[in-house]
Amino acid sequence: MEVFYSSAIRRMELINLLVSDIDASRGTLFVRQGKGGRDRHVPIGERALHWVCRYNDEVRPHLAPSPDSGTLFLTAYGGSFAPDVLSRQVTAYMKAGAPAKRGSCHMFRHTTATLMLDGGADVRYVAEMLGHQKLETTMIYTRVSLAKLSAVHAACHPAENATRSALP
Repeated sequence: MEVFYSSAIRRMELINLLVSDIDASRGTLFVRQGKGGRDRHVPIGERALHWVCRYNDEVRPHLAPSPDSGTLFLTAYGGSFAPDVLSRQVTAYMKAGAPAKRGSCHMFRHTTATLMLDGGADVRYVAEMLGHQKLETTMIYTRVSLAKLSAVHAACHPAENATRSALP
């Protein structure tokens, strides 16, 4: 879940990650054949990278079959996750942590994009991270908070600036 939140990748993109797709020195992961068959590099935060490296060092060696397929995240049986199994697991963890909330793998993608935009990220960078070809697609996944919108309005609207400069 930390990787979903940090990188905003899709469920199938996470399932298809290989050990070799993580570049700890650059702080990136490589998405192979994402939606539309496109490859891309995505940043992964230090906290998520810490947990991935720890999983890779301490847990994965006990799960990996021989010969090792190289798949990064493995089930308790040593295979790749099926999409519905991963979804059920993420939903169960989310429900355990916040029983009144609902969510899924995709919620992390939406949340990351929204918070990045609220934090001032340019929509073009968020679109690139999400693997979107069109900015309109990114706008569907994001909501700008009313507080952020009000702050931008107060700072940038010409009438607000004129009023401020005319006030004693």
